[in-house]
Amino acid sequence: MAAPRGLSVDDIETLRSAVSSGRRPKVVFTAAAGQIAGQTGQVTAVGDPAGADEFISVRFGRDKLEFAPGDLQLPGKAPRRPAKPAGKPAAATPAPASDASRPAAASTAKPAATATVATPQPAAPAAKPAADTEPRPAAARPAARRGKAKGPAELSVTLTWQDGDWSVQAQRGSRVLAKPTPVRAADALRMVEMLDAPAVSDAVGEIVAAARDAAAERAEQLRRELAEVEARLAELPQID
Repeated sequence: MAAPRGLSVDDIETLRSAVSSGRRPKVVFTAAAGQIAGQTGQVTAVGDPAGADEFISVRFGRDKLEFAPGDLQLPGKAPRRPAKPAGKPAAATPAPASDASRPAAASTAKPAATATVATPQPAAPAAKPAADTEPRPAAARPAARRGKAKGPAELSVTLTWQDGDWSVQAQRGSRVLAKPTPVRAADALRMVEMLDAPAVSDAVGEIVAAARDAAAERAEQLRRELAEVEARLAELPQID
């Protein structure tokens, strides 16, 4: 039996109308979607099929991903075409019961059952052109879908104060993007002031204020030492 072939043109228009009216219709991922097959997502946007193969935006958990029509189907929508041949042979089963009383009826019923089973066969290629408009390389899609579901690695930016100096570093997952780089105390204070964290801003402010007081005290000490050196120099006579 053929697997579900994804969304039809009518299904896509139904989803587009639902999203336009403010709703978030549900869809089920087909086997073409890879490891998330059989799970449910919510359609948030239906784009232009002429612009890209994957033009249907679906929210799955916390992720918002793009899918092609072949990756999706409407909930509860079973493949109708394979169900018809399953029902027809059941109608032909009474033929053996009437075989004992009327052999001619059984012989005529069997060709009729064979004909009805055969008639859906041309219908499957007739439905192919609609499916052929979808992107065919489904084998490569599951691997790409796994990469999207994983999401980007975590990015960490750290501001550090140690031994009187400020530095900032950045890391994405296990990869170091920027080694500790020195920053001025004023820049460090501006960074934390942009955060909605008064306790952090106060702590940084105290460190900057203490560093400023220490620098001012050191500067005053150097001025006194310089004044003493200049006084001593003035007492020494010049020798021509």
